[in-house]
Amino acid sequence: QVQLVESGGGLVQPGGSLRLSCAASGSIFSINAPGWYRQAPGKQRELVAAITPIGSTKYADSVKGRFTISRDNAKNTVYLQMNSLKPEDTAVYYCNADIVTMSFGGMNYWGKGTLVTVSS
Repeated sequence: QVQLVESGGGLVQPGGSLRLSCAASGSIFSINAPGWYRQAPGKQRELVAAITPIGSTKYADSVKGRFTISRDNAKNTVYLQMNSLKPEDTAVYYCNADIVTMSFGGMNYWGKGTLVTVSS
């Protein structure tokens, strides 16, 4: 069974840093288009960052210059380095990816989310 599991969330002060990880488990052949989304209470889920298997990246305007998405293909893991955090970054962060398996082919998956709280 394929799963995406996020980790690394927590409480951090404004201006601080945090690194999120998204580990994919199961009989995975490849992760085609991983990305990070976030959702604050009462708001819609929004795209934060995305990365292709060859390293091309895309960021929301609100996080450009502060967040960096990266990957480790050998470990089937995607990371989100968050620097200069602001209170408005507070949200549940979700990992999303199109995953190809030997048995089922390509399919989209969501992680359960990890909470990031930026507060004094």
